[in-house]
Amino acid sequence: MQLNYAGNKSDVIKDVLEYEARGLDVVWIPEAYSFDAPSAMGFLAAVTKTIKIGSGILPIYSRTPALIAMTAAAVDELSGGRMILGLGSSGPQVIEGWHGVPYDKPLARTREVVEICRSVWRREPLVHHGLYEIPLPPEKGTGLGKPLKLINHPLRSTIPIYIAAIGPKNVEMAAEIAEGWLPIFFVPEYKDRVWKQAIDKGLSRRSDELGAFDIVAGGLLAIGDDVEHLLDLARPQVALYVGGMGAKGKNFYNDLAKRYGFEREAEEIQELYLAGKKDEAAKAVPSELLRLSNFVGPRGYIEERVAAFKEAGVGTFSVTPVGKDKYESFSIFRELTL
Repeated sequence: MQLNYAGNKSDVIKDVLEYEARGLDVVWIPEAYSFDAPSAMGFLAAVTKTIKIGSGILPIYSRTPALIAMTAAAVDELSGGRMILGLGSSGPQVIEGWHGVPYDKPLARTREVVEICRSVWRREPLVHHGLYEIPLPPEKGTGLGKPLKLINHPLRSTIPIYIAAIGPKNVEMAAEIAEGWLPIFFVPEYKDRVWKQAIDKGLSRRSDELGAFDIVAGGLLAIGDDVEHLLDLARPQVALYVGGMGAKGKNFYNDLAKRYGFEREAEEIQELYLAGKKDEAAKAVPSELLRLSNFVGPRGYIEERVAAFKEAGVGTFSVTPVGKDKYESFSIFRELTL
């Protein structure tokens, strides 16, 4: 389950504890230009007992690779080995507009961050040559830098890394170097057409030490005979991403919708959203996309969707229960996915 960026913290904690008691396996803490994720992750480590705590996601440009590794090791220690490091490149709008950092070479940087994190957790003297030069060469600094290793002994020398990716090259890299993949608006019926080639390429170079490649996917959850109207709750978020996350010609989510086959709709959503017509943009989101990427409907239909997601390789279901019976829906869904 992914927490809300702006939810009331007391209500969020109450929900997390209730879902933990009902069998929640993982909670993902988002970070865009909201409150930072690690602060909430540390707090959740203190008040929960069994759930894994994932960053969903830490943008690679917002911190040095060594700090990302330090943060993950710290949360892992505080939680008793329940940390999952979710990484992503975010997009130019956030990285340049909020962090004031150039959005360059996202694939290469992601790969190097992963390499550096794993080196830090193994407590190796940190030496790296690439986009990140560690120690900093004398000509770029004081010349006093030297290879260091983490002072603390991490609870685990390997912390699972999940990469948020959409584009073929990013997905290929995730399949090659990460324990898992965090897609968005995942539709199992479109997976082979959009991502199969990229995933297969990445898996062909994957180390056996990483284990099986976990796909994390899902959406809103509501189980019942009169819940279909709740799909409309997903419209504003889809419109935000497809229409407003980026600009004309530089919106990864808009590109994904087009690759799914919604070319006309994606164009319309973006036109409306960038014109300030957010409600109209939300109404333009294709109902088919909402229906296939969320778990909303009668129990029999949800069973079919769970089977479709599993067939597409999804190993971890990520859901946001909604509606008046959200706890009951979660408990039913938990049974269906076991």
